[in-house]
Amino acid sequence: SGGRLFLPWHVGVCFPGSSPVTGPKAVRGQERGCLAVQCRYTPGWESHGKWWCRGADWGNCKILVQTTASEPEVKRDRVSIRDNRENRTFTVTTEQLRLDDAGVYWCGIERVGIDHGAQVRVTVDPGKSMCVCGCVIICVFFFCFYCFWSSNFCVCLFRAIPMAYGRSQTRG
Repeated sequence: SGGRLFLPWHVGVCFPGSSPVTGPKAVRGQERGCLAVQCRYTPGWESHGKWWCRGADWGNCKILVQTTASEPEVKRDRVSIRDNRENRTFTVTTEQLRLDDAGVYWCGIERVGIDHGAQVRVTVDPGKSMCVCGCVIICVFFFCFYCFWSSNFCVCLFRAIPMAYGRSQTRG
């Protein structure tokens, strides 16, 4: 991969708006949750590799996941990257977020010489207890429940479904 050295005098990298890749300045996710970061790039960079690296120092950040011209979607451990060349975006997804995932990251485009990159600060908030979804059978009814977070509370909705209806749904 090309070096990620960030030189302030390098034309095309240092001036605002001149880099072909942009990303959100900051994103936040919740512990044990999933975080998706979308970065955009300008026309002409579709066939170049895209990468996601971690570290405040641009020149020494560790690449966590990277695409190639032949592999627009790659997954490594909890992190995946997908390059959508039609709309010129690439999305980095981290599953099962941990508190120590917080920090400075870069979304970047590989090129000969010095790569292009955009800094993204990731914050991870402490998680809450899990909300659950499921169904139970009581006599002749399915009782299905769906729970979701609303403000700081886990809200559950219940619905009774006649057993015959439930059976036909599970077969189909």
